[in-house]
Order: sequence, then C-alpha cells, then structure tokens
Amino acid sequence: MSLKLRASKFRHVFGSQCRREQTFENVRITRNTHDSNFCSVNPRFLAVVTESSGGGAFAILDVNRPGRVDINCPKVCGHAGAVLDIKWNPFNDCVIASGSDDTTVKIWTVPESGLLGTLTDWSADLHGHSRRIAYVDWHTSAANVLMSVGFDFKIMVWNVEQAEPINSLICHTDTIYSACWGRDGSLIASTCKDKKIRVMDPRQAKVVIEMDGHQSTKTSKIVFVSDNQVFTTGFSRNSDRQYGLWDVRKSGPALTMSDLDCSSGILLPYYDPDIRVVYLAGKGDGNIRYFEIDSEENSVHFLNTYQSALPQRGLGMMPKRGIDPFKNEVARFYKLHASKNLVEPISMIVPRKAEGFQPDVFPPTASTIPSLTADEWMSGVNRGPILLDLESGTILDKPRSSMSPAVQNQIGALSKAPQITTYKAVNSRTAQQPFNSAQTPAPFQPSGPSTNLRPSPEGHAPVVLKSPSMKMPSVIQQTHIWNGMDKTKQEPASIKNIRGLSSSSKEAINDISPLSPSSSASSSNSFKRSWSPGSLSLTSTTAAPHVNGFNEDPQAGDYAIHVRKVWSPPVSSVASPSPTPVSSKSGISFPSSETELKKAYFRQLDEIKNLQEQLQLKDKRIQQLETELAQMKEREADLKPGESNC
Repeated sequence: MSLKLRASKFRHVFGSQCRREQTFENVRITRNTHDSNFCSVNPRFLAVVTESSGGGAFAILDVNRPGRVDINCPKVCGHAGAVLDIKWNPFNDCVIASGSDDTTVKIWTVPESGLLGTLTDWSADLHGHSRRIAYVDWHTSAANVLMSVGFDFKIMVWNVEQAEPINSLICHTDTIYSACWGRDGSLIASTCKDKKIRVMDPRQAKVVIEMDGHQSTKTSKIVFVSDNQVFTTGFSRNSDRQYGLWDVRKSGPALTMSDLDCSSGILLPYYDPDIRVVYLAGKGDGNIRYFEIDSEENSVHFLNTYQSALPQRGLGMMPKRGIDPFKNEVARFYKLHASKNLVEPISMIVPRKAEGFQPDVFPPTASTIPSLTADEWMSGVNRGPILLDLESGTILDKPRSSMSPAVQNQIGALSKAPQITTYKAVNSRTAQQPFNSAQTPAPFQPSGPSTNLRPSPEGHAPVVLKSPSMKMPSVIQQTHIWNGMDKTKQEPASIKNIRGLSSSSKEAINDISPLSPSSSASSSNSFKRSWSPGSLSLTSTTAAPHVNGFNEDPQAGDYAIHVRKVWSPPVSSVASPSPTPVSSKSGISFPSSETELKKAYFRQLDEIKNLQEQLQLKDKRIQQLETELAQMKEREADLKPGESNC
C-alpha cells in the first residue's frame, strides 16, 4: 500500500518574526473587546486604534519607520465614541474609513507626508445607522463605494464621493457578525447571530440565498474565496471551533466542515485570492493556521501553523503590492499584542532554493486602479480588479464586464429611515499652501444652525466662497465652472462620472468642481440638488474665521466648509414604486429616472463597442482585398504578350 502526499507549493510556508528594531513599540493599543482587527495597513501607513478617553482615536504610523512611538504622536480624532473598525481605501493609500460607537462613519484624508499634528478634519461624515457601527469595508473594484455594518441589524452601502446612501440592506433580524464583498463586488455575504448565512444583492437590497450556518450562536466570520464559494469560521453545537466551505448556489449543507479545537477565541479569517490560501488567527491565541482551498475538489487542505506564546488582539494584513516578492514573502501580518503595547510584523516565507522572482508563487495581484466608478457599479456593471505584475509593476489587462440589475428604487429599504443626514467637506484652501494639521481647531459639532469652518486635508479642489457683506452669511450660492461656462446649479455626480468613464486613472475621494472666485451670494434660495428617488437638500451656514469675514489671503490660512446633506424619501414615490418610461407623441419612450438613463447609456456603450469591432474587422478585410488586388495587377504587368494569368 503506497501513501501519496498531495503536492503543494505552499506546504512548507513558515512564519518569520522580525527583529526588535523593526517593531512598533509604545503603541497604546485599545482594550476594547469588539471582534474586529483594530488595525489596517497599506504600503505607506499603519493605522492602529488606540486607547483614548472622551471619544475615539487611532494613530497613523509610517510603515517604513518602525521603532519606539512617541506617546504624544499625532492621531486622528473626531469620533464622539470608541472607534470599532478602520479600513484603508484600496485605491488611495491616503484615505481611510472609520466606524465608531457614536453611530457614524467618517472618511479621513491623510497628508502624503504623514500626520504633523492631530487630525480632526474629516472629508465625509455619514449618518445612517441608529446604533453603533461594527464593521466597514471598501468595495473590491469600484471607487468610492463603502459598506457599513451596524448593530441596528442593517447594512448600508455609501457613495463616499458624494456622501450619499446608495442602498440599505434590511435583511437581518439579529446581530450581524461579519459581512464581506465578493471578488467583483456584485454580492455581499454575511453571518448572523440567528445561525444563518446570507448572500445578498446590494443593488436590489434583497437576499439571493440563505443557508444554515454554524450551529452555535457565538461569533462566526465569512470571506468569499471564489465567485461561488464562501469560507466561514464559527463554533459547533458543543462550542468547538470549526471552519466550513459553502457553495452559494445551493442552500444545502456545507461542502466541507471540520473541527479545529475547543478554544473560545474567535477565529478571524484572512484570505489571499492570488494563491488561494486562507490564514486563521484566533483572538487571544498566539497561533496562525493556514489552509489551501481547492475549489475544483471542494476541499480545504491544512498547510502549516505559525506558533507563538504571545497572544494577539488583532492582525493587519498587508496588501500583496506591499510585500517583498524577491525574498519569497507571500504574506505579511502586523500583530497587535494583547499583553503589551507592541505591533510586530510577521512575514510568511515560501522556502525556495532558486533566487530571484518566482512567477508561480507571485501571480498578478489587484492594483490601485479602480475598474469601476460608483455610478457604473450602481448602473449594474460588474468587473473584477485590474491586475498588477509584481515583478515589473505594470498593469497587465483590464477585466471583462458583466451586467446585473441596476440599483433599484430605495422605497423598500431607505423609506424605513425617514431621514439620513451626511456631511461633506468642501475645501477652501489654495493648492500652493501645504496642509498643517497642527492648526486644526476644535472638532466639528453639528449643533444649531451654524457650521464650523475648519482646515481641510489634501486632495480637494480649491474653493472660494464669498458673501455680500463678508460677514457670517446665512446662505451661500455656489457657482461652478464647467467648460468655461458658469452654472448656478451643481452638475449631478452621475453625469460628471459618465463623462470621465473612458479614463482609467485613479479616482480622488472628493472630486469637487472648483468654484468661481467671482461668485456672489445675492440669491436667498438655499442650495439644493435633486437625487432620485429622494431629494438631497444641501444647506451650509458658516462662521467666519476673522471678524471681518472670510480670509481670502492664500498665505493666511485655509478652511473647509462641511455641507450638510439630508436625504428623505419622497411621499409621491411610495404610491408609484415602479416608474414607467415616459412616451412622447412620436411613440419613442424616454427614461423616467436617472437609473434608467444610466442603464441606457451603458447599453449604448456596448453597442458602440460591438460596432467598432465589426468596423475593425471590415477594415482589415478591405486591406486584405486591396493587397490581393495589387498583387494581381503586379502579376499582370509581368506577363508577356500571349501568356495567360491562370
């Protein structure tokens, strides 16, 4: 009888601890007992939630400058409650989202050189949950799309560029333990205290499939491992820790289920889609187990275990573009020690005798270029991440697109929330003056009819606001400049994004059109913009930084106005949940909503693309015929009198 071992490139992966001088010491890690990671990392910055009083805060550290951290190091402050989860934007290393105990989600823009002082000026403040925010997660391929999970049993999807809600998923009846995006962002999977695994369509706000998950009510986690499979961790009926692999196309039992041990710590999964390896780290444990997933055989294979005597409070996983492939490093974790104020990098190494880049171990990975805009995703387009070659650093290809139903009317979901208030920062500083976060005033308090005026982070377009009396204006008229023409109404974000769909450059977090320096406030009407199916009323009243009004001197300082945006579902839309296209006298039907208009626009794009391909094929055939005709004429010219061309 012969025993055959399964061949694997990652069977002998081992964890390597870094030297002490490569760790981050004296970091006051939070003592909160929430089951999130409390940290997030990218190739430039390491964000760690810290212990603080009187609100929530997290530190931003330079990932390339380890060592002892000053106890008074600059932090990001602005939440009224404890920070429960933070996530860096995968398409912008300077933008981070944070969810807090104060029921708000805030978007922050960090200067490229790092923090020079305490940062209290947020880029967007999202108010839509009625209880604390448990988790936040960015879309995997669309820019400026964020998901937030609250303890109010609700999942909300946001367009952070416009500080607008896209949809609200009210599909749970108990505490949501985790939620994650699919690889192309077309689905969301979640686990709940009611022992159910749900796969939802975020555009239509409905459950696609529901399955019975782990049999214990203790916390379980979930990640997508392919388009049709999810991997979960949880507890059995006897409170044993276990993992399972599930097919989201079937509502039956798990494809595979296995018990690990009888510990009580929550297992946090970290999945690497490039090499199909999942890492399991338990809270309060010192071990990290890793498994290889075989989707064809519907099996999970154990690889190895990294063991440590020091327990961990959380882990931050570095994106693949931040590791060192020339040292055969396939993953890097930043371990938050539970017993000491220490953040320790741990590298996962594949032992290889050959030197240099190993293409079989380091396939192309996701790049920092989003493959979709928020409006494209809302219109129903699905597209995977744009891939990056780790050896050369070049973009390889653009993924194919597929279509799904567009974002439906928000009547069933958002109408249950009668009012959703968000705040968006409008920058008024000049591009020449650098941002100095040390000059930041007190945090913004949206109480009363006035809005504070505060410095703005980098990444915004300059804005100049004036009032007729240059004193504390009550209403501000905004004049935008597009194509050299002044318009007193703001251009909808969807039209602005559709005009730039052909460019594949990285989207900024707040792409705000500049204001005309000669704009005045002679109008007494408040600034409003319609957003289907509800309406967004934008009102902003500002307090001047000086007695004489706004400071227009570029050298004197820079300020930002936070514009309040209130969303409320229209009363008339409840009576007509399914709008029909408007027909003209000639019999031609026109789209009746912005969603229908965008769907028609993208259908026309596909038709134009097909016509262009057909035109290219016809041009190529014409060139071939012209070449053959020229050759025939040459042969006829070479014929002697009386000879045939046959």
